[in-house]
Amino acid sequence: MLMPNKLKVRKVRKGRNRGIATSNNAIAHGQYGLQSLGNERITSRQIEAARQAMTRYTKRGGKIWIKIFPHTPVTKKPQDVKMGGGKGNPEYFAAKVQAGTVMFEMGGVPEDQAREAMRLAAHKLPVKTRFIVKEES
Repeated sequence: MLMPNKLKVRKVRKGRNRGIATSNNAIAHGQYGLQSLGNERITSRQIEAARQAMTRYTKRGGKIWIKIFPHTPVTKKPQDVKMGGGKGNPEYFAAKVQAGTVMFEMGGVPEDQAREAMRLAAHKLPVKTRFIVKEES
């Protein structure tokens, strides 16, 4: 699973995840992409599950780029603990994804194969997505 090597601070606040993506909103490397249509936190486990689904379907053919990284630690309090007592310990890492963010890119495979691989990956993610093709210029 993806996780940062080092953190400046161990616990961070939730913050807000609104608006549309101004960066990472176009295909940069491959010919096909999976674009987010909503704002959501995507865990490192969900990213890994989507990557495995794509890799397995393409039978390790072509190339896959993961364009999001889980930088944000998410904390959780243990079960049966009373209110108060401070913030919980970090449990997992998540990537904050805005609407319009290209999360995965793929190249070196036919379009129908890439479309199906991205569809399988989209089922592993908590956000609505769409399949996009790089426009030729």
